[in-house]
Amino acid sequence: MTSSTAAPDPHEWLEEVTGDDALAWVRERNAEADAAIAATPGFAATQAAVREVLDSDDRIPLVAKAGDWFYNVWRDAAHERGLWRRTTLASYRTDTPEWEVLIDLDELSRTEDEQWVWHGAQVLRTGPLAFRRVLVTLSKGGSDADVTREFDLETRSWVPAEQGGFVRPEGKGGVTWVDEDTLLVATDTGPDSVTSSGYARLARRWHRGQALTEAEVVYEAGADDMAVGVGHDTTPGFERSYVYRMVAFYSSQTFLLTGPSGTDDDSGLTHVDVPDSAEPAVWRDRLLVHLRDEWTPRAGGPTYAAGTLLVTDLDAHLAGEGTFEPLFTPTASASLAGWTRTRRRLVLVVLDDVAHRVEVLTPPAGGDAALGGTGGWARDELSGLPPYASVGVRPVDAVDDGPDGDLVWLDVSGYLTPPTLALCDLGPSGAPAAPTPVKESPGYFDTSTHEVTQRFATSADGTRVPYFLVAPRDAEGPVPTLLYGYGGFEISLTPAYSGSTGRAWLSRGHAYAVANIRGGGEYGPAWHQAALRENRHRAYEDFAAVAEDLAASGLTDADHLGIMGGSNGGLLVGNMLVRYPELFGAVVCTVPLLDMLRYTKLLAGASWMAEYGDPDDPADRPFVEQISAYHRVAEGTTYPAVLLTTSTRDDRVHPGHARKMAARLAEVGADVTYWENVEGGHGGASTNAQAAYKSALEWEFLAARLA
Repeated sequence: MTSSTAAPDPHEWLEEVTGDDALAWVRERNAEADAAIAATPGFAATQAAVREVLDSDDRIPLVAKAGDWFYNVWRDAAHERGLWRRTTLASYRTDTPEWEVLIDLDELSRTEDEQWVWHGAQVLRTGPLAFRRVLVTLSKGGSDADVTREFDLETRSWVPAEQGGFVRPEGKGGVTWVDEDTLLVATDTGPDSVTSSGYARLARRWHRGQALTEAEVVYEAGADDMAVGVGHDTTPGFERSYVYRMVAFYSSQTFLLTGPSGTDDDSGLTHVDVPDSAEPAVWRDRLLVHLRDEWTPRAGGPTYAAGTLLVTDLDAHLAGEGTFEPLFTPTASASLAGWTRTRRRLVLVVLDDVAHRVEVLTPPAGGDAALGGTGGWARDELSGLPPYASVGVRPVDAVDDGPDGDLVWLDVSGYLTPPTLALCDLGPSGAPAAPTPVKESPGYFDTSTHEVTQRFATSADGTRVPYFLVAPRDAEGPVPTLLYGYGGFEISLTPAYSGSTGRAWLSRGHAYAVANIRGGGEYGPAWHQAALRENRHRAYEDFAAVAEDLAASGLTDADHLGIMGGSNGGLLVGNMLVRYPELFGAVVCTVPLLDMLRYTKLLAGASWMAEYGDPDDPADRPFVEQISAYHRVAEGTTYPAVLLTTSTRDDRVHPGHARKMAARLAEVGADVTYWENVEGGHGGASTNAQAAYKSALEWEFLAARLA
């Protein structure tokens, strides 16, 4: 704990990301980590086992449809940066699809002497150049800041700026097609074009052949706003452009850049008037609104609870009229995890005590004829989903009015259930057809030795906190156990298969647990908001309760219990280290936030004040101090062993957090190991080789300390 007037920070020099002294310090720590962990007998085998999973040709290649083609990004041992390629659906359904390579990122990196990392592609869908021109976004070393370049699929070549090609220079932002000669773009264009969080402040309409800085500014946010974003809906007959103003992390406004449907007005902005905390989405001529807070849309009308999904007619709402209908209403155990739209159906993914179920909704009367109305929605549930599994639903092509308009992909996996990919034809109405399996991943470890259970711990304030446990059958403790958590930003942790975790940890006879603590989204907005700002400590109390429950069950004990978390999860395990050191035998803390008194001044930190509070606000300072793990490290305390990892190229969470924490822990004599990847961005690694090395460091560190 610190006083209100913080003492000078002796380790602040480590915030100089590429400073000579700071990098020399990093190289020394990396050498120590390599000698302590990478030189151990089991490291090479663990690294090879993880790398084999990451490079496996049997992995499911996920695809996205544009026109008649299905596109995929693929990395393996021979292509560590990756290939962007495509195939047909008929070929994709076979065991050995025929892929047409469009961009070889390894070759591009060699040619341009740059470590390119794939950040996405948008295929143009309208006009004479439809399905020929693409906006390809690439990052240097995996940083959030990236560049966008136009690519021609017919000639397999970049379209240079001097020939009229769109080239967005490096910056944090985004871009979208409007038509073949027009983009909407929000990006760094020089002084005064970014917010205090480092994101784009200006939205522009950019015409082909025009200098980006001369493009018309269609929206300008305040310097203290978080960011501006842009979007364009290409659904035939419902084409619209959008500007998004992000005031703060949980506060945003949506504007139609074109007027209400049926008009040619593009002279100004039309505000979609919903609560700033809500998440609106337009589906053809409907408006969907997912609430984070309670809302009464019309004076004298009904009030809807936080977590409700509402629907109404868009044009009626813009005119101040229209009636909302709830399509999902939360319960004490059930929350809306997400939704997706097809041509004629709405698919809801619901979490009920952290178990997925999928509901398929049909508008009144079914089909396109009812797209303007509300009331009388039909509801069907997708059956046959396995227990303790996550289900992802993606439209094959949500803007397609053809035969694929109501097709969805189903991605299913669990802790001991390898991923499967199926196609499901939802049809215009009625019960969906049974999913058709398309791809199935092999198992990378023997799952027969373990079983999955869901348990509940009781937190300090009496709250029931769920967690999943993957443990050896008939285990006799103490078993080396890894507890993972996140607990922030309304992100839910649901079951997912990891061949790397299975091979490197479970196959040794060890156990793995995942805590669904407050701060996440497992039970909707209220579960998240219960651990915001001054209540952050509740997330840490929840995590401690799960740790204590694991020990009380006899499965493990403090000497055999390790914890892991990254980013906000790094802040979580950092706080567990300084608050509950007696509960754990080892801590793995990756790309973390840790210095909460300076986080708003480091890279994107200012964008997270809605989550944590503002350390420069006297009203917030006391509770922000309480979660600043860096400042709570104390002399004379016995800490468990710690491994801290980060990336020099992380331009989201500053590497200074991890560097300074390592220095401070060493200062008080703690057993601390530090490793920093030179690239990788916030993900910590840019290639499978880097990811396997980092992963092996973590698993071997845990095995040595806990087993």
